[in-house]
Amino acid sequence: MECTVRWIGSDAGMSFVAETGSGHAVVMDGAPEAGGRNLGPRPMEMLLAGTGGCTAFDVVLILKKGRHAVTGCEVSLKAERADTDPKVFTHVHFHYRVKGRQLKPEAVARAIELSKDKYCSASIMIGETAKITHDFEIIEEA
Repeated sequence: MECTVRWIGSDAGMSFVAETGSGHAVVMDGAPEAGGRNLGPRPMEMLLAGTGGCTAFDVVLILKKGRHAVTGCEVSLKAERADTDPKVFTHVHFHYRVKGRQLKPEAVARAIELSKDKYCSASIMIGETAKITHDFEIIEEA
């Protein structure tokens, strides 16, 4: 896996473009009080978003492989950070909203646990500095 992050230049304040090895680009920026222009998410927001994407991917894949009728998955993450540098995440709460037909709570719980404990590299790395908590709800699709 590769990624190149390039500062756009002093005219752009604190904006950076990340180009991934898979050929995608993402703009990141700092807060205005830190010299940014608010043109994109903060780098730590990207880390949190990537973690949410990683675990949502796992949960959907695990449920589909188990032949459960999953039709949607949304994960809201709320993170707390240390007050002093390095301002690592100290607590991250994951709230999953899984949509489908006749999804069993135990199957959803198992998929989340497998993601948290075995498959989601991002949340496992973040778990080295942060307490990870989670809950979920199932939304029945008509």
